Amino acid sequence: MGEKESRKKNGVREVPTVGEKQENRKIREDRAKLEEREVLKGNQEAREAQEAQEAQEAQEAQEARTWELQEARGTGETREAREGWETRETRETREARLNRMQRTHLEQVIGIGSLITMYYFEHGKDYVFRGERHNFWELLYVDKGEIEVVTDDAGHVLKQGMAIFHEPNEFHSFRAAPGRAPNVIVLTFDCDSPAMNAFAGGVLRLEDEERELLARIIQEGENAFEFPFEYPLKRREKAPPGSEQLLRCYFEAFLIRLLRRAPFDREASRAQMSSPARQKNQEELAARVIAYMEANVESPVTLDEISRHFHIGKTVLKETFKAQTGTTVMKYWSRIKIGQAKLLIREETCNFTEIAGRLGFGSVHHFSKTFKKASGMSPSEYARSVKARMGPADGRV
Repeated sequence: MGEKESRKKNGVREVPTVGEKQENRKIREDRAKLEEREVLKGNQEAREAQEAQEAQEAQEAQEARTWELQEARGTGETREAREGWETRETRETREARLNRMQRTHLEQVIGIGSLITMYYFEHGKDYVFRGERHNFWELLYVDKGEIEVVTDDAGHVLKQGMAIFHEPNEFHSFRAAPGRAPNVIVLTFDCDSPAMNAFAGGVLRLEDEERELLARIIQEGENAFEFPFEYPLKRREKAPPGSEQLLRCYFEAFLIRLLRRAPFDREASRAQMSSPARQKNQEELAARVIAYMEANVESPVTLDEISRHFHIGKTVLKETFKAQTGTTVMKYWSRIKIGQAKLLIREETCNFTEIAGRLGFGSVHHFSKTFKKASGMSPSEYARSVKARMGPADGRV
């Protein structure tokens, strides 16, 4: 029995020698290399198989593309090119169709080309305007009093609330009716619209809505131009945005309403009847209160007296009147008295002391102070300005 066998038999553990260790390590390394080569070989085969599959797919895609090219040979386009072209064509066609959509031009029946003059005159009882002729339109409106107008071929008497249009190159003159100091509005303007022919020589009595539009024209004119108005009109440096455009809109609306009114009198009447009864009653109450104050301008009028006269509570009276006029009853009453004072000054029938007494101011000092606060000038300054306007140079074009 050999030595190794004897050691194994006796249970003695064999300790490998250095040479055996090296031999075992070499065996392990050889085995690892063999396994690595097997793995690499498997990977290479897998890659080759994948590359072969990709080559096959590429070949099939190329064949499909070749078929498409052959199919589209008549137009020289691929399917993708055709689809892109069709999409582009559809988009361009739609945009072109939208760009060619029919526009509806808004018709303009009346268009104000330019404004030449704008005046609010407070003339004396003996005022006479000798006449003129010019190549633009003129609107003359009587805000208070009464005037006598003469044109090329006719004469007219215009009372408060009435207006007359003078067409281009028509001679026209006017004077205050005997003993009546008039307040008049004069607007001159360019307008080439054929519809304006309807106004030639026309004498009209303005309705409430038309008077309101005329008041807005003057108000917006004060926003746009220096007041009192002069010729030529002087623009305000800090005028509200769009004031001149808004003035034109009001003026054109005013003229269009006058154009519509005659054919639509019946419809307008129906519209008024269909308005809420409460609103109508409030408007009528405010109008009756104003008429009462004007009729009693030289009598002492108080809020209590007006309330008793119309059998209405003071609170309701104050709220209704302010809602309809934008001011209080007593402020409106003061405005009426100042207006009457101006009228008496222009008619030259009373001195300042007599005017103060007739209108219940109590003293000339109180009258003068109230007058200046309301009008911006003293009674004597106002009287001088009236006389200055009665001279040869009337301030008009």
